[in-house]
Amino acid sequence: MEKTYRTVRFFENPLYPKEVLQENLSLEDALEYCLDPETSSKTCTTAEGLALTAQYGPWFDAYEEE
Repeated sequence: MEKTYRTVRFFENPLYPKEVLQENLSLEDALEYCLDPETSSKTCTTAEGLALTAQYGPWFDAYEEE
């Protein structure tokens, strides 16, 4: 059976729990998602990403095995 992965958003502030974004991904799809600059508060430039940073502080998206 092939392993599957999910993308997860982590917040630096421990008051905010991690948030599952996508499930049942291949490793290739999870890696591709996480390589996007918009998946981190340090490199995002979209209004949505900047608003998320303003509201919650530093954050980043990663993947983990399901």
